Amino acid sequence: MSIIVRAVLALFSLVVAANHSTAAEAPRLNILFLFADDWGRYASCYKGLDGRPTINDLIQTPNVDRVAREGVLFKNAFVNAPSCTPCRSSLLSGRYFFQTGRGAILQGAVWDEKIPTFPLLLRDSGYHIGKSFKVWSPGTPADAGFGGQQYAYQKAGNACNNYSEEVTARVEKGMSVAAARNEILAQVRGNFDDFLAARKPGQPWLYWMGTTTTHRSWVKGSGKKLWGLEPDALKGKLPKFLPDVPEIREDVADYLGECQAVDAYVGVLMKRLEEAGELEKTVVVLSGDHGMPGVTSGKCNLYDHGTSVALVVRWPGGKAGRVVTDLVRLPDLCPTFLEIGGVKPPENLYGKSLLPLLKSEQAGLVDKSRDWVVTGRERHVGVAREGNLPYPMRGLRTPDFLYIRNFAPDRWPMGAPYSAAESTPDLKNVDNNTRAAFPDMDASPTKTWLIAHQHDAQWKAHFALAFAKRPAEELYDLKNDPDQVKNLAADPAFAAQKRALSERLMKLLNEGQDPRVTGDGSTFDKPPFSDPEQVGAAKAKKKGKQ
Repeated sequence: MSIIVRAVLALFSLVVAANHSTAAEAPRLNILFLFADDWGRYASCYKGLDGRPTINDLIQTPNVDRVAREGVLFKNAFVNAPSCTPCRSSLLSGRYFFQTGRGAILQGAVWDEKIPTFPLLLRDSGYHIGKSFKVWSPGTPADAGFGGQQYAYQKAGNACNNYSEEVTARVEKGMSVAAARNEILAQVRGNFDDFLAARKPGQPWLYWMGTTTTHRSWVKGSGKKLWGLEPDALKGKLPKFLPDVPEIREDVADYLGECQAVDAYVGVLMKRLEEAGELEKTVVVLSGDHGMPGVTSGKCNLYDHGTSVALVVRWPGGKAGRVVTDLVRLPDLCPTFLEIGGVKPPENLYGKSLLPLLKSEQAGLVDKSRDWVVTGRERHVGVAREGNLPYPMRGLRTPDFLYIRNFAPDRWPMGAPYSAAESTPDLKNVDNNTRAAFPDMDASPTKTWLIAHQHDAQWKAHFALAFAKRPAEELYDLKNDPDQVKNLAADPAFAAQKRALSERLMKLLNEGQDPRVTGDGSTFDKPPFSDPEQVGAAKAKKKGKQ
């Protein structure tokens, strides 16, 4: 071997070694993850993206908007299951919800500790991890997948989980709205401060802020009183499946007020990151676990109003201000977070890392293969149907169509009518007790109004959209029917599209070993999935809590 060749090889070895050393020693980014219960897709940065008036026209979220402006706004982000526990099972593991054992249901859920989760994998790789409030719940043990409560940082206070109630209570004792607000925000900061103080010098970290303020219930009229949100400003902006009446406009405005509280929490966390000099070392991710609760087509439904959520990511050094239109799934965050931490994700996940999209400089459609999302659900409230049975459904969302398969169309999708079937239902009970009627829809003024007007000629169709039994198949043309109110499954003109989507969905479910389509398909109808609620079933049924 000549001297020149040996010199070249030696130089090449030095370059490789240097590159390897640099990669190995490169600091791993911190991860700030705000995951709000029942948040849906509500932030002012989404205003105008759908090309028509929407609820987002009213809301103001300057802090979420800042993260979008400095990062990436995902226009089409979807949960795998529009129900708290199964959604979070899927998110934590990167799997389909139906691959998580008893994590696939809400009440009666039990975590399978053999399933790897991104927080614990990051912990094992050297990350300092911590959480405030809800991660995985309801279920046993609480917040499984994050180590239970051993990594909890919430001693500074939990008022952020019930913003309107907490502010109202303080105002009634003589405090101003501004002072009450600042007291709550100080608790948010205090919990985050405690987390940051507990880490070792230079240690990368994952912090999960799981506020539940956007979960029912909240104070009637609080949207206007606490945030200046005028309900009548929503005229002409509600989706077609919601009656455009004062009671429902107020209910939606109150919900948007809670969403603005979430935005205020984002502002606190971002400011603290800047003060600590950590902002450019931290990936900031904002999202929620499913759509709006207590309304038609929302939480517990596979329509976009139930499965579409906000997803905003600030990637340090990335090209800012991009709107990405790829169809992405919340389980994508599991492999994304693991890759950020230098941890190899488990194999055969439903989730697919978002790093290529985050590192891209392209807006719009970045990855053409991201043209589908699978959604589904089984059991939500245990007593919603006789025998504690679920409402089994799966959906395939593409850019142009939504196809839904209802596997038990003889069952009530939102649960049995119960007291709503009475000639004069107790509306006060319905307004406060989720289980009083149609238990898979949260108690709310909207739910009460629909039940009260179920026999009115003008509103019968709206009541049916919310609660009536559904056919085995549903098909919606998203371009011409963005609110998904006209089922085309029986229309001969769409027979080819329906057949293709049905075949594609069943192929994906079989590949994912979905128990609903493998074997006799009855796994989720049997014990332990159909067992009565695990703790306090009778008391819960009486009080209507979930």
